[in-house]
Amino acid sequence: MSEQAAEPRSRRLLVLVPVALFFILAALFLMQLVSGRDAAEIPSALIGQSAPQTSLPPLEGMGLPGLESKDFPGKVTVVNVWASWCGPCRDEHPMLMELSRDSRFELVGLNYKDEPGNARRFLGGFGNPFKAIGVDEAGRAAIDWGVYGVPETFVVGPEGTILYKHVGPLSEQSLARTLMPEIEKAVAGEGSPAG
Repeated sequence: MSEQAAEPRSRRLLVLVPVALFFILAALFLMQLVSGRDAAEIPSALIGQSAPQTSLPPLEGMGLPGLESKDFPGKVTVVNVWASWCGPCRDEHPMLMELSRDSRFELVGLNYKDEPGNARRFLGGFGNPFKAIGVDEAGRAAIDWGVYGVPETFVVGPEGTILYKHVGPLSEQSLARTLMPEIEKAVAGEGSPAG
């Protein structure tokens, strides 16, 4: 009889373990959801570190230089990782056009795993906010930068150090509340690593 009594008990335990795990995970997700923390503020191991050594060829036919990390020191640089196939990149593009009007920093693009013709058509249709565009055909540079997915935007200080990282598309709200204050700090020389 003891074997027969143990069998239903072990079956119940097998059913209860996955249910308990589900509720634990659901509670963790709910806590993150109600915490008010911005999901676009994913911490980066590169914050406070020198920008990765980057030497990307230019997007042909644009008349702009490629992306070279050796050009970062001495000025504030905003690096935007984008692609023509990226829907959210289209959504954020008006914010980049707005950013490009500010002469206190340089806005550059890292074109991620894109067809050159598609990238040129994208910029031809929406406008080109970039002073330089580096083509990351294989995606290796994006890995070096710790990119989770496109779009992402980095603020690099005058010392060539990554000061801030924004994951996801820029919106009017994120531009005003997070990115511009980080750029302002960097331009004022107060850039302390954040993000």
